[in-house]
Amino acid sequence: MSWLKNAFDGAGYTTSMLVRASSYFLRRPRLAMTVRLAYDYSFKSLPVVAIVALFAGMIIALQTGIEIARFGETELLGFLVAQTFAREFGPFMTCIILTGTVVSAYAAEIGTMKVSEETAALEVMSIDPVGYLATPRVLALTIMTFFLTLCADLVGILGGAVVANTQLGLPYERFFARALESLQGREWWGLPRDVYAGLVKASLIGFVIAGVGCSQGLRAQGGALGVGRAVRRAVIVSIVLILIISYTFSWIVYRAFA
Repeated sequence: MSWLKNAFDGAGYTTSMLVRASSYFLRRPRLAMTVRLAYDYSFKSLPVVAIVALFAGMIIALQTGIEIARFGETELLGFLVAQTFAREFGPFMTCIILTGTVVSAYAAEIGTMKVSEETAALEVMSIDPVGYLATPRVLALTIMTFFLTLCADLVGILGGAVVANTQLGLPYERFFARALESLQGREWWGLPRDVYAGLVKASLIGFVIAGVGCSQGLRAQGGALGVGRAVRRAVIVSIVLILIISYTFSWIVYRAFA
């Protein structure tokens, strides 16, 4: 049962680290470092997110459109693609991509600093490694997950519109009219509930998986092999948490507050 003990130890360490990192947001946020990390790690992932979202929207529109065209309901494509991306696929796809590109980099970079005793040197200088290393990374990924998910939603819907028009003969204006119609009528604070819920869920997941990457790096030990194990654990745990948080958040929003 040692694996179970290690799992609980890791969950407890990550939770406490996220609480400590959050306490630095207002006290010492290190905004310059946060902006640099947001650009170097997250913003540079935009081309990958956009390409995947574009083809995902095209695939969803093509596969769904072929089936619903048999019943003469091609106009539903705008509704289906917009709802799919706003509610689930946009946040899920974006966070999975960021797990591979950003969370793994967090774990590798901080893990290398840990095994080379650079974090110990920070502690000798009375600098908290969590506040110095983790806080700007968690804040950067939390913010950028929001904006990258919004970009993924827009690009995915655009990709669906292109396929609906070129492959199924659905005019762009009718596609986008149904897409906008599907998102209206349930506004929260000026945004449609589906879009708002998806963006908030993405930010929450970004906050959690950033904490996972940083905590795994801070717990790395055993040289280069230990860094590799930390990266692998960070990716695995992050993917599992993305699934759990996605389901739980969706249930709360669309069931408890329906």
